[in-house]
Amino acid sequence: MQKLQQTALEEISQAATTADLNDLRVRYLGKKGSVQALMKNMKSLPAAEKPAYGQKVNGLKQELQTAMDARKEMLEKAELDRRIAGEKIDVTLPGRQPAAGSLHPLTLVQQELEDLFVGLGYQVIEGPEVVEDLYCFERANIPRDHPARDMQDSLYIDPEHLLRTHTTALQMKVLEEEAPRDIKVICPGKVYRRDDDDATHSHQFTQMEGLVIGEHISLADLKGTLEFLARKMFGQDREIRFRPSYFPFTEPSVEVDVTCHVCGGKGCPTCKHTGWIEILGAGEVHPHVLEMAGYDPAKAQGFAFGVGIERVAMLKYGIDDIRHFYTNDKRFASMFGRFE
Repeated sequence: MQKLQQTALEEISQAATTADLNDLRVRYLGKKGSVQALMKNMKSLPAAEKPAYGQKVNGLKQELQTAMDARKEMLEKAELDRRIAGEKIDVTLPGRQPAAGSLHPLTLVQQELEDLFVGLGYQVIEGPEVVEDLYCFERANIPRDHPARDMQDSLYIDPEHLLRTHTTALQMKVLEEEAPRDIKVICPGKVYRRDDDDATHSHQFTQMEGLVIGEHISLADLKGTLEFLARKMFGQDREIRFRPSYFPFTEPSVEVDVTCHVCGGKGCPTCKHTGWIEILGAGEVHPHVLEMAGYDPAKAQGFAFGVGIERVAMLKYGIDDIRHFYTNDKRFASMFGRFE
């Protein structure tokens, strides 16, 4: 027993790892270990000697257990110290910048336009992309036999519903719901027309239309609003001009041009040497449109305008092909990290 005690304590003190120590625990204190084997000798001892023998075996067992626990604590601390030293982090090293995504340029421009008009007191109105023919055309003064229908080759779901060709459908809803109160809204969203895709045309594009209704709202108010828009989006030295045009839902109607951002109005290939670039259509809301919605044209007037967000983005960022917006090229999207 004394020889076993001496050998075991020596091996325990020399155990290099916790795994070695566990092997020793099994060898000496396990069910088939050396200490347990000593208890088998009790069978051959006189009854008077058995208590003292059992006490000595239990004492040996307790002593070895205490030695193993102490060695285990020492080995675990040493292993932890080695791990800490090996995994030490240099907190003075620069951090790793995680890869961050960016907003789509159309989203950036739409947010910029929304912020601009909300600052002017407008409300942002959104709605479904499948709309009724009644609101998309007829309430906008475009009946079924109107020639203007030929200008918009529409995508119908059934005879009474279609993918909206402009967000005017939202404006007509707002007019009907708010009559005869004053209105000041913008309506952004995707619109659809059957078209052949090329560098400047797409069957799907994004539009933002504005509508203001109140007393004594004139073209002068419209011009002031659009000058503010042009200077905020394209620079403080931009000027705009109105050209007579025709839209069924406005009278008078105008096309709106802005001085070229490349040449400053002097003439260049970008503006086809005219000094001007067309950006949107607008006009005073047609009296018949007001009547159909429940307004009295003698008391209420207003203006409306519609701008293509792709058009603004192409001018603002110098993009030469509208298809870049829809090809899902991450390299293209990563070029636009903020809006100004």
